[in-house]
Amino acid sequence: MNTTAPIDTLVLMSFGGPEAPEEVVPFLKNVTAGRGIPEERLEEVGEHYYGFGGKSPINDQNRALLQALRDELDRREIDLPLIWGNRNWEPYLTDEVRSEAKQGRTRFLSIDTSAYSSYSSCRQYREDFAKTIDELNAEGTSVSIDKIRQFFNHPAYAEACAIHLKDGLADFTEQVGALDGAQHRILFVTHSIPTVMQEASAVATIGYQAQHEELMAHLLGGLSESERLPAELVYCSRSGSPEVPWLEPDVNDRMRELAADGVTGVILVPIGFISDHMEVAFDLDTEAKETADELDFAFTRVATVGTHPVFVAGLVDLVEERLAQLRGDDVSAPTIPGATALVPGSGACSIECCRGRIERATLPNWPA
Repeated sequence: MNTTAPIDTLVLMSFGGPEAPEEVVPFLKNVTAGRGIPEERLEEVGEHYYGFGGKSPINDQNRALLQALRDELDRREIDLPLIWGNRNWEPYLTDEVRSEAKQGRTRFLSIDTSAYSSYSSCRQYREDFAKTIDELNAEGTSVSIDKIRQFFNHPAYAEACAIHLKDGLADFTEQVGALDGAQHRILFVTHSIPTVMQEASAVATIGYQAQHEELMAHLLGGLSESERLPAELVYCSRSGSPEVPWLEPDVNDRMRELAADGVTGVILVPIGFISDHMEVAFDLDTEAKETADELDFAFTRVATVGTHPVFVAGLVDLVEERLAQLRGDDVSAPTIPGATALVPGSGACSIECCRGRIERATLPNWPA
């Protein structure tokens, strides 16, 4: 049996999402708490969920990932309890940690469901941990919560992305007959964030956008000559005030621009998302597909890594990496070839990670 010191429990940490129509607006109130967004606006955003029966896809996907992680942990004889805790909906992180602490398990390691560095995808989770620690401390219970590092450049994540990209290219080729660099494009897609958040993400690391670009370059480098097409990074899921600048171009806007340039088909590769939650199911499979149909484009949306065995094994590798670091072992943190070197002790993000002046009004409303 592998040593698990100094951790008592693993936590799959996620965003959360409603399970029924009556939960949609209360969930969105949690997401937007403190921002003064009127309920009418939340009802409008909720239409995304009502189109899927009022249930977010993220919950079942987290349950599937939880089981896949459990199976891999058992295969490696890593005897740690594995729980699931959310930021914005049941099961809430604080409730789940409190329950474990009552059984004497007080040292937690989190597996976060985001590969990249930004306030909302990394640092805010650390703030969630701090809130849970403070709340339980006020109740007389002392706990600690650590986390695995961001994994955008971990070889397993990259390999799982590469496998799905190859499958997507094969699907697209069946539609069009032969790939043509003059008519076809690969669009790597991620969640847009405010530019001020992008700037903050680059204070101590290469930043949110550059992390995507590193993975994108690696994936393109793994394609054969016959598979290579012009490619670029685009964004989806912009929200908030139109006066606040966000990363661009939007995937739909870019497809329209490409159509004007003679492009007739696109392959969307959602490298910014690990599962088919709302940003993928609505923003890509619904909205972007409608745009493609409007433009008479050939269209393929590549699969997310989900519970691919290579990806799941990589997450457990990251758990073992962080356990070793916490024990004080000298651990090398593997990355994809050519990627930015990780700083020592990167299992926990640098305390400077994603710092900067983040206005509440600029924080994204990320459906899940």
